[in-house]
Amino acid sequence: MATANKIITGNNTTTHKTFPVLNMSCASCAASSENVLKMQPGVVQASVNYGNGQAQIEFVPSLTDAHQLKAALQKVGYDLMIDESEDAKESLENLQQAHFKALKRKTVCATVLSVPLLVIAMIPALMEWRYANYLMWALATPVVLIFGRQFFIGAYKQAKHNSANMDTLVALSAGIAYIFSLFNTLFPEFWHSRGMHPHVYFETAAVVITFVLFGKLLEEKAKGSTSSSIKKLMGLQPKMVTVVHEGGHQMEMPIASIHPGQVILVKPGEKIAVDGAVISGESYVDESMISGEPLPLLKKTGEKVFAGTINQKGSFQFSAEKVGGETLLAQIIKMVQDAQGSKAPVQKLVDKIAGIFVPVVMLIALLAATGWFIFGGENAMTQGFLALVTVLVIACPCALGLATPTAIMVGIGKAASEGILIKDAQSLEDARKVNTVILDKTGTITEGNPTVDQLHWFVPQTSSGLNILFSIESASEHPLAGAVTSYLKNKAEQLSGIGIENISGQGIRGIYLDDTYYIGNETLIRSKGIIIAADVENWLKEHLNRAQTVILFTNSQQVLATIAISDQIKPSSAKAIADLQRQGIEVHMLTGDNLQTAEAVAKQTGITHFLAGMLPADKAFFIKKLQTNGKIVAMVGDGINDSNALAQADVSIAMGKGSDIAMDVAKMTIISSDLGKIPLAIHLSKLTVTTLHQNLFWAFIYNIIGIPLAAGVLYPVNGFLLNPMIAGAAMALSSVSVVVNSLRLKWKK
Repeated sequence: MATANKIITGNNTTTHKTFPVLNMSCASCAASSENVLKMQPGVVQASVNYGNGQAQIEFVPSLTDAHQLKAALQKVGYDLMIDESEDAKESLENLQQAHFKALKRKTVCATVLSVPLLVIAMIPALMEWRYANYLMWALATPVVLIFGRQFFIGAYKQAKHNSANMDTLVALSAGIAYIFSLFNTLFPEFWHSRGMHPHVYFETAAVVITFVLFGKLLEEKAKGSTSSSIKKLMGLQPKMVTVVHEGGHQMEMPIASIHPGQVILVKPGEKIAVDGAVISGESYVDESMISGEPLPLLKKTGEKVFAGTINQKGSFQFSAEKVGGETLLAQIIKMVQDAQGSKAPVQKLVDKIAGIFVPVVMLIALLAATGWFIFGGENAMTQGFLALVTVLVIACPCALGLATPTAIMVGIGKAASEGILIKDAQSLEDARKVNTVILDKTGTITEGNPTVDQLHWFVPQTSSGLNILFSIESASEHPLAGAVTSYLKNKAEQLSGIGIENISGQGIRGIYLDDTYYIGNETLIRSKGIIIAADVENWLKEHLNRAQTVILFTNSQQVLATIAISDQIKPSSAKAIADLQRQGIEVHMLTGDNLQTAEAVAKQTGITHFLAGMLPADKAFFIKKLQTNGKIVAMVGDGINDSNALAQADVSIAMGKGSDIAMDVAKMTIISSDLGKIPLAIHLSKLTVTTLHQNLFWAFIYNIIGIPLAAGVLYPVNGFLLNPMIAGAAMALSSVSVVVNSLRLKWKK
């Protein structure tokens, strides 16, 4: 709910906390609430992110506290969720879900009512019907007063504090169009007596509300996915653990009550709750969410274990060392939260647009009306009011509101057809500037699954030998044994009567028909006095130089066979890396694997920059260092261990066959895990951002030209006045032109 850490600034201790901000409706709300927080005594720094609805606040506890900050925001119509309990978290989640459902319902209902309104307005024969205005009134009223109620409430709250946002413009344009149309419907003689025909603009009022509701629905849907990655990361930690007390008594306890020094029992298949060290027992633990490597590691007495990793078939006890926010998993979560909480360039642009465009439009409308009132002659009052309405109608933010989401929607749709998922505008904006790509090895450049490359026999192969090898490996829990059994499952049969003994960290021994067999590494075989012939040694060196894991299968006298196991490089990796390098993009490989493996993979794929033995924090730090040097970095990964590096990068790309966490944190996902899609994604991002910028350009040009015309700037020159009906049509045309321009993306290559 809230995260905090202490910082020493001068002689004062400051606290840095992150709280959810409630009741924000647009980007200018984030700017407004941020300014309110910054003005509070004791606040050192504040940043409100509309994208994830979070406020990051650094303050001096002796001068202010969370309750005072909450009260300050409540005075201006916002709120701060400062309750950090589990119940509060669930309450906030339920509130967000309910809000999204309500917004979706309002958008659908508003659309259903707006469509017939547009049909009536576009067909002259229907408009001339005696009761057309009353029917349009009936259709528009629910859209404006019920489904669009939130905009009027938001505008009222802003007005109380001498402020304005997009709610203000929507409320004014839709509200005045509605009231003006209602007046013309009920009192048409007012215009007839002045020789003018009373037009109605109910469809304009309704469409304004509908378009903006649709835009907000898209916003909420995009924002909803930002928190899911954090939830899944937190879900790696179990709620309850088994604590072993003195005397061996076991008790289920909530994780929140665990403290360093307690002994915890981990049963087969359970997640490890906190960081610690094994004190008894042993088992293989899947640490792929921490290291990114596919092979589970054997944990014996003295070995370190980490929160969020998954125990396999054995059981062991360990002593808790780091709990709560100090665990490695908690640090990963914190880094992801910090990276996601930073402001996006698109948000800053929207803040500026909302902060400048809305007040300027309102000022122009008032100036236009005032000018007509003073210099308008006989029809001063009529023309002044029409100018006021026309400016507000033509300046409706529909085109601006649709410029970004339509381009993104079409770009995302085109990308999806190519097997690329793109989540937001920030990644689109930044991807075109990428000059450095960071690749994880396992599951990104390689397949991520250990497989048998070669089974080589140094004695004549027999079905009996295959069956013995298969049967012994079937009894082993080691993950490499799983690769061997998968390789042999359709080639060999299971034998009965085999005695098995696991030799920790080295391999396995099997006894069958009074003969002893060993399957394991070179160290195990030599320790048993079995001679490794020169041809076997040559074979071992050859495959070790390829960064493969080698297993020997022997009886009590000689080596029978050798097995090479590796994580295969994807067929598309080398070409994709070459394509990126041809585009002038620098490619780095960061892996948690050993140097020998990293060198071999780099050589085979043409990568000249690589680092091995990298922990998650190391990857994120390396990316940050590149960014400090002016690089625009794209990170490509597939595991939970990549999540904080993905969040730190300017553009984050996940492989679709990797973890859900990586895909949630990443802004792009390659569904097929084909690296060749990355150059394509960068190219498509350039096309989409170009279209987005075109949309914004035309939306602004439309307003720059349309607003002065609506105010009557050409009247002194040639007597031209823009009718509100034409203004409404121009408003609709501007929106259509933006959508059509976005649709052009579908046919671009």
